[in-house]
Amino acid sequence: MFQLVQVGNACRRRVRDAAWLLLLLCAGCATTRPQAPAAAQPWEQRLPALQAISAFELEGRVAASDGKQGFSAGLRWRQRDGQATIDLSAPMGFGAAHIEQGTDALTVTTSQGVTLTQAAASEQLAATLGFEPPFGSLRYWVLGASDPALAAQESIDDQQRLSHLEQDGWKVDCADYALIGQQWLPRRVTVTRQVLRLTLVVHTWRL
Repeated sequence: MFQLVQVGNACRRRVRDAAWLLLLLCAGCATTRPQAPAAAQPWEQRLPALQAISAFELEGRVAASDGKQGFSAGLRWRQRDGQATIDLSAPMGFGAAHIEQGTDALTVTTSQGVTLTQAAASEQLAATLGFEPPFGSLRYWVLGASDPALAAQESIDDQQRLSHLEQDGWKVDCADYALIGQQWLPRRVTVTRQVLRLTLVVHTWRL
């Protein structure tokens, strides 16, 4: 009889322990249940944060056209404050270039190793791409933001991201956004002005 009571008590303890374990598991499930996505941050808050990004790197491809001829190349862009370092790499080295763009200086080194500055650099860049892009504003446009120094007309999507921009005579379209760190950044940016077109496709972002 004593042995039967002992067995019965052991069974009850197992049942009780199992019940507590089930309750704990259910509680754990409740606390780890996926949360609903947070509401998109208002554009009025996102824009200053994007414009304040002073350093970034991107890799991808660029295509340019002046309405008569086109150019495409691999692209690597490193931005540090107001200094941009851009490398273009075309097949077989044709049209490749190393570009240094500062606040008041432009330097272009061709695939032949010839380094040009100022007006000569601008002419070389226009000969390579078909026109000289507005690098001062482009550093903001590639981030999906307007240039804070210029008046802008902005169109925002339902996720509070820039979809279309008109600034300084240029039209900018941003698409295919990806979440990089805490920021949504575009992976495709198209810049046009009449017959001029510049398209950047970003494969890799680094902030």
